[in-house]
Amino acid sequence: MSEESALDYFVLDVFSETRLAGNPLAVVLNPGTLTTEMMQSIAREMNLSETTFIERRAADVERREGVRVRIFTTQEELPFAGHPTLGTASLLRAIAPECVQDETVTLALNVGAVPVRFESQAAGRPEWPVRGEMTQRDPEFGPTLDAAAVAAVTGLAVEDFDPARPIQIVSTGTAFAIVLLRSAEALARLRLRQEEAAEFLSVQGARWFYVLGPATEHGASAQQWRARMQFNGGEDPATGSAAGCAISHLVRHGAVASGELVHVRQGVEIQRPSDLFLRAELREGASAAGSDGGKGEVTNVRVGGSTILVAKGCLFLP
Repeated sequence: MSEESALDYFVLDVFSETRLAGNPLAVVLNPGTLTTEMMQSIAREMNLSETTFIERRAADVERREGVRVRIFTTQEELPFAGHPTLGTASLLRAIAPECVQDETVTLALNVGAVPVRFESQAAGRPEWPVRGEMTQRDPEFGPTLDAAAVAAVTGLAVEDFDPARPIQIVSTGTAFAIVLLRSAEALARLRLRQEEAAEFLSVQGARWFYVLGPATEHGASAQQWRARMQFNGGEDPATGSAAGCAISHLVRHGAVASGELVHVRQGVEIQRPSDLFLRAELREGASAAGSDGGKGEVTNVRVGGSTILVAKGCLFLP
């Protein structure tokens, strides 16, 4: 193999301070020569939930618009996803300090510019893990869903759902059906019927359920919640895009106060524990609202957590 055919790549665990936990991510440094088809093939080769490709541009363009990044699952390209955004920005902070402006790395994604702000690095502190917080797009609130229909495709009972708040489609770049439970204990009964769920949600303009419930932890400094996201016969260790939708929903419907920090634990059931830290705000003068569709009153949606480097290597391509 010639050196010219080798592409550097990195593997990171996102939403975790320790390796072999959180949600793994592959990041490939694309010199700009890869076709969309080749990127999709590499994502299938990596066989992780997402693989990102960094395409560097002129310094003045990056300062103005952000660093161009594309996100792929094993099946398709996505306009936005949470853990790839946080993980890729964390890697850029470590290997490309010129991308950092005021402790922030801005990514130019298909959904638009997404800034990720990092905690200031203390002198002598190890580079990894890195703690960052992304600001997602303001949410769009879609239709509410019938509780009995949702119960039928999730394996849950109507009695498991929070009766005070709707099951609703929410998007901050990717649309999820946000399902709030009375208690995190009901998460153990989640058994998604994938084909039926996909057909049901496609009519509503979403593709996945994000199911979460309140948890109790004595002495915690933030509200504690647990979450699960099952899809395609598997389960996601951490879903940053869904978490942004979830905090938007929680704030809009009064389950969480404006600006209040929420700690979500996900991935526990699949031995990939992940820690996501969420907050969002009501616009000035707004109050917790009903469930009508369209733009809501929520803004400044932030999802944060830690990223740690696990591996790095080279891809040898034809």
